[in-house]
Amino acid sequence: MITIRHLHRNNYWLSRFLAADPGRKRLNQAGKATISLISAIFTTLLILHGSGQSLFTPAIVSGMAGLMGIMVVMDDTKQKKQLTTVLLAVSASLGITAGSLLSSNAILIGTVMVAVIFCAFYFSKYGSRYFSLGMIGFMTLYFSSILKLSPVQLPWFYLGVAIGICYAFLYNFVIFKDSAQILKGSMRSFHIQANLTFQILISLMEDPKTSKKRLKSLKKNNAKLGEYARNVSVDLSDQDVRQVWPGLSTSQLRLYVFDTAMLMETLTDSVQQLKKAEALEAEELKKLLIWVVKSLRDAEVLAQNYKEQHLQEAEKAVQALRLDLAERLHQAETASKGWLYLIRRIESIANHVIEGAASIQTSLHLKRTPKEDQEDEKEAEETDSKEEKGLKPTTKKAIQALIAGGIAIVVGYLISPAQPYWVVLTTFIVQLGTDSVGRTYVKGLQRSLGTVIGAVIGFFLAQFVSGHSVLEIGLLFVEVFFAFYLFSVSYTLMSMFITMLIAFMYDLLLGGISLSLLGARVLDTIAGAAIALGVSAFILPKRTRDKVDDALVDYIDELSPYIRDYVKRFHEPVNVKKLADRAFTLDQNLQVIKDEAQSLLQRPGMFSQSSISRWITIFTAMNYYAKHLVASSYQKEFDYPGELIEVFRDIEEKTSHNLEHLKRLIRGKAHAPKHYSLKKEREAIERLAPGRHQSKGDLIHHLYYIWRINQSIVLLGKELGGTNTDH
Repeated sequence: MITIRHLHRNNYWLSRFLAADPGRKRLNQAGKATISLISAIFTTLLILHGSGQSLFTPAIVSGMAGLMGIMVVMDDTKQKKQLTTVLLAVSASLGITAGSLLSSNAILIGTVMVAVIFCAFYFSKYGSRYFSLGMIGFMTLYFSSILKLSPVQLPWFYLGVAIGICYAFLYNFVIFKDSAQILKGSMRSFHIQANLTFQILISLMEDPKTSKKRLKSLKKNNAKLGEYARNVSVDLSDQDVRQVWPGLSTSQLRLYVFDTAMLMETLTDSVQQLKKAEALEAEELKKLLIWVVKSLRDAEVLAQNYKEQHLQEAEKAVQALRLDLAERLHQAETASKGWLYLIRRIESIANHVIEGAASIQTSLHLKRTPKEDQEDEKEAEETDSKEEKGLKPTTKKAIQALIAGGIAIVVGYLISPAQPYWVVLTTFIVQLGTDSVGRTYVKGLQRSLGTVIGAVIGFFLAQFVSGHSVLEIGLLFVEVFFAFYLFSVSYTLMSMFITMLIAFMYDLLLGGISLSLLGARVLDTIAGAAIALGVSAFILPKRTRDKVDDALVDYIDELSPYIRDYVKRFHEPVNVKKLADRAFTLDQNLQVIKDEAQSLLQRPGMFSQSSISRWITIFTAMNYYAKHLVASSYQKEFDYPGELIEVFRDIEEKTSHNLEHLKRLIRGKAHAPKHYSLKKEREAIERLAPGRHQSKGDLIHHLYYIWRINQSIVLLGKELGGTNTDH
């Protein structure tokens, strides 16, 4: 189904390499930043040399402007990004001017630095642009205050900033502007990863024994596929989809990605359980399942050289599995087998994938984009923004930054009077993107660890290549590239490469580097991280547990209407085409829960939060069940007695009640509330619903995961002090 090239199919590590960095986004971003840095530096140096100037520091500031013009622009539209990029030149020039004019007065410089940091955080509530402007303003203020520029030198630094920003604009919006290629690359990585997982599944089914190593690899690769699916969902845009696959809509492609990831998750779970139940010892069943998996793998729905017979082969395989399942259900000796529902799940989701693939091919053939629903946008507009009572998060962070900046300046002067602002810089960086005490602790620890390792490696490496300026400059650019390429992978590694870069810059600018000088920077970094953590913990603190609770509540807020709309469709006309999009949102919210809980889960022994780990397990299970509802939502017609309509309404009302009270329990605002088990509703459905062969839709099957989700809600509610009732 999902491969474009076959070269990697039988080579695991080649597949892993080709699938890594979906869309080459990290490579693209780090590459642009490095090229912009190099271009700005050498262009500025060429102009300075041609003008007979002995200055070279404007080239460093120019390179920094070119780098930051790529990395700090985070607006949500292209037009906003372009305007922010231009405004960066203004902010950088103001920073250079202020640093030059105030460099003789340490108190004023420190005050202005703290004020810039405060404004960067405070005004970010109006958009990320203000934070970007604050960042580059602070950095240029920092450098110009250290360099103590004279008014005569300022024009050359202004020119350097202009050159750097021009290169950033050129590389970001003119040369490397093709976001459609990023989408195409993301899909290619997703395809390769899916095929890699398919191949592991096939090997697992063919092997009479169950290899623990292979099972571990299967789970790991399936989790990686889910991550890639989320990446693709983020990259999707109407314009890019039409450009890469004319005739295909964004919703179709998103549904295709979701179905494929859901199929893999279903197969991964079901095959493991079938192996445990020894069901695959039935040779005929095993051959059918392998046939289904291989045919789906080979269908190549989005390939340019797509062949219709591949999808037809997949249809035949699923039909054969469906007939085999029906025969087993009629046989007395096998009908009672508990594992038959696993085969039913595989047949159901595989059939949905084939239907979606057929729809995609029809759209591609007609070159006509189906009319998109606009409900998501309307829902987004109608959704009330949830704000915390009291001070807004940006205001809290601004106040924390103000206090931390003041402390950092004092500590900086005590540690290193010659360069007191490095502590301020570290404090500022550690505070970025850390909304809780736990996240601040993790980032501060990672930065300190990366700085220590980078200082050791950088010192000895700089000593080894000292005097070879060309080699040092080349290594400096390599370090810039890897620092930003690894930024989203490991903040520790990023910090290590940044510190190595600083070691080389010291060697180039000062003509040598001492261990004491580099050690002072390490001490400054640790001090800055400690200040950021201390202020986060004692000044308007946001406890990590509170952030986890917020994330749990946000997940429930997404899950409640998701379940309500799914159940409502059984008795009212409801558009459920966007359930796949909302399932991706649930996935993303679950990942936020895990990220926020990271510092709690890493605590040793008695300090760990075992309850949080348990909660995450239950929410992960609910998320798994919720995603299965998307496949069930494709069924449109159901036959059932009219008296079940009231049962459906009761299910909607009681699940909403359960989720609302679960939120209150998590917040600690409910006193032993009752949760409905839905036992009566389930009994009514199972008693009155027509059998599978009597109705167009199997009602019991389509409500199975609603019961599982509600069981998880009741279980978690009971652990938090609630009670359950059958009434």
